[in-house]
Amino acid sequence: NLSSSHLTHVPTSGLRTQYCYVFNKSCLKEIWAPEVSVILYIFSACSVLLTVFGNFLVIISFSHFRQLHTPSNLLVLSLAVADFFIGGFSMPFELIKLIENCWYFGDTFCFLHSFFSFLLTSVSVSNLVLIAFDRYIAVCDPFFYSAKITIPITGIFIASSWDCGGLYTEVWGLVDLFATFILPCSLMVSLYVKVFIVARRHLKIINSASEQINKTNKNQGNISKKSERKAAKTLGIVISVFLLCWVPYYLCIIINSYTQIQVPFAVYSIFTSVVYFNSGMNPIIYALFYPWFQKSLKLIITCRVCSPASSLIRMFPEN
Repeated sequence: NLSSSHLTHVPTSGLRTQYCYVFNKSCLKEIWAPEVSVILYIFSACSVLLTVFGNFLVIISFSHFRQLHTPSNLLVLSLAVADFFIGGFSMPFELIKLIENCWYFGDTFCFLHSFFSFLLTSVSVSNLVLIAFDRYIAVCDPFFYSAKITIPITGIFIASSWDCGGLYTEVWGLVDLFATFILPCSLMVSLYVKVFIVARRHLKIINSASEQINKTNKNQGNISKKSERKAAKTLGIVISVFLLCWVPYYLCIIINSYTQIQVPFAVYSIFTSVVYFNSGMNPIIYALFYPWFQKSLKLIITCRVCSPASSLIRMFPEN
């Protein structure tokens, strides 16, 4: 989980020593050139706004339009809620701490901030694992998925992920690394490898049968499978981006904790920032790969969602 306790920082960006608090000489403050400081704060502010408003749009889309009320989308909604709170609660204070190398918000809020940051990031990981399981069942056993995986069942799993997320915050060291990163990532990668193997096999079967089946009937019969495969591909991209953002951070933690090498503070700060920026990247991925999300954005921005019966608008094409 996110923590800077593994680091030993020696400031190198300024010629004079400056402390976070003048009277007690507690921590060394990072000294940036004024223009660099402005750029860092502008970039951080834009990242926070992107994360908050991007995930807020995702939440509105999945909550408002009834056609999007599916078990799979409920998992994505839960992920968006976690990312929304990360952007609104965790990111602003964490980015200030990374830029200044100082915590100005008191001991009590430091504890609360750390606890909820750990909780929310753990919930994000849990939701991504659930999404991987959801896509695995939907693609590999579609009959079981349509019969057994319902919104109430999915809701139970989501509630469990939020409830168990708090347990992860009490685990440290190698157990923490295994429980919150290695095990979930191993599960996600193995499940998606299986999903893509099965999806590719289905595609070959469909292509080989295309000359024997009427085009109209084929479209009607395979539209759901095609949709499931596309959803699996897009959510696979989400998980791949997650891995790219988190692996460097955990490598820093491993190096700092279990070797004699200390990762430079600037490098650690960059990788920690990338972890938080991951929460704002998912809405961008949805906008690029989901036509229905592009449509929902237009409806939300133009305030058409405020019109009567707007929740019944069809978000998917008829065929």
